[in-house]
Amino acid sequence: MTIVQVMAEDDRNDVLVRTTDRDEIVKLLQPFGIQLDQWPTKELDDSAEEAEVIAAYRAEVDAVCASGGYQLVDVVRMVPDPENEGWRLRAKGARERFLDEHRHAENEVRFFVEGRGCFYLHLGDRVFAVVCEEGDLISVPAGTTHWFDMGAVPRFCAIRFFEEADGWIGDFTGDPISGKMPTLDELTA
Repeated sequence: MTIVQVMAEDDRNDVLVRTTDRDEIVKLLQPFGIQLDQWPTKELDDSAEEAEVIAAYRAEVDAVCASGGYQLVDVVRMVPDPENEGWRLRAKGARERFLDEHRHAENEVRFFVEGRGCFYLHLGDRVFAVVCEEGDLISVPAGTTHWFDMGAVPRFCAIRFFEEADGWIGDFTGDPISGKMPTLDELTA
């Protein structure tokens, strides 16, 4: 279930809004140019390769590319493998890489094929935690300060859209705010 929790930037316990109502979520995000859409999901195996995932959503992917000018599309998948120490290290490293507040020179557009992740949007004096799940397409405008938490045990598959190969490089703000907010695991407990 998609969740939005809005908190004061200086007090994670000052929860101003918490909702799962999609219409309310869209209205909360719209003034900031953030779009949240829902696509019907397709049955895919956990081992589906990138080409298979993109092929399953070809019509939707083509429509997003055409409307947003996206030239590159890929798939990122994190599926737990408890017996593989290498997976644990990669998952930990991937999570840590995105937990610091940053911005990008282009829009960040993600479609969640399966699983979930949380985009934290630092908008003015508030933090909007947007928990995206299977079927959610989120578009965060270029220049929006944010961070992403995939949880302590990441499990998701997402289609990512890019305008240019180097447009998605993070410009980190150095603000420690991300360490003061609840994690994805806390938000969904």
